[in-house]
Amino acid sequence: MLVVVSYDVSENRRRGKIAQLLQDFGGERVQLSVFECYLTTRNWARLQERLGKIIDPDEDSVRLYRLCDQCRGNVLFLGRAAPIAEPGMRII
Repeated sequence: MLVVVSYDVSENRRRGKIAQLLQDFGGERVQLSVFECYLTTRNWARLQERLGKIIDPDEDSVRLYRLCDQCRGNVLFLGRAAPIAEPGMRII
């Protein structure tokens, strides 16, 4: 499934950990604080768990949007924006 993750994290160290975690899960940065990731159902749950261990729930905001196949087809790209490539097999 395609997941869009956006975050607003006040502390640099936590923000860096989140960015690294998303990259570790195969995410591609599409904006400064926005990643797109193709995840299995198992990795979807693992990502939520690991994000929960990093953030400060009183200060930080993280949003995860799961896009179904039909929804992905409705994404509009303007300017240099382009869809990310769906990865091959990846084991985390």
